[in-house]
Amino acid sequence: MRPPNFPKLSTFLINCTNTRYSLLERRQILHFPTQRRALKSMTAFQFLSSFLSSNSSSSMSYPVQKSEEEWQAILSKEQFRVLRKQGTEAPFTGQFDQHMPDEGVYSCAGCDAPLYRASHKFKSGCGWPAYFDNIPGAVTRHTDYSLGMPRIEIVCSNCGGHLGHVFKGEGYKTPTNERHCVNSISMNFSPNDPFIMKDCKARD
Repeated sequence: MRPPNFPKLSTFLINCTNTRYSLLERRQILHFPTQRRALKSMTAFQFLSSFLSSNSSSSMSYPVQKSEEEWQAILSKEQFRVLRKQGTEAPFTGQFDQHMPDEGVYSCAGCDAPLYRASHKFKSGCGWPAYFDNIPGAVTRHTDYSLGMPRIEIVCSNCGGHLGHVFKGEGYKTPTNERHCVNSISMNFSPNDPFIMKDCKARD
């Protein structure tokens, strides 16, 4: 099932979220200034994605295991929200959305495990980095029902960090007819790191 056009859907949901937030602020939290400040510090998209985040992979076990406190110590606040709390960055804001290198490897921002080659990336216009395939064994898939319909969540196979979702059969002219829709903040990029390249070759 092809999901609805995301820019239109996200605009509608963000508008609903802004309305919901306004009502909450006026009716429910006027007597709780601490909560009011916390909500105001969140963008509309972050507030929305906190309700839509997936938790399908949270009970799985992965080679790299850390406590929430340990993850918070090594990740930025936004990286922690996306990678460990299954959040989503706003469309067209990520540093790798328009990033189209000829060579290099995208790795997990949480554990540095290689995920995608530069040659896997293609222009989809969706607002997030898009890949038609991943490095073998680098990505694990789970079923996610957070939007009320099944989607395929993808996580780093090494640490379980949330990457994004996979969509199939959209008609892109790629070898797999799949789109790995990945949050930029979930990744780092290395143009020629010998250790990462060696790890990639070992997985192929």
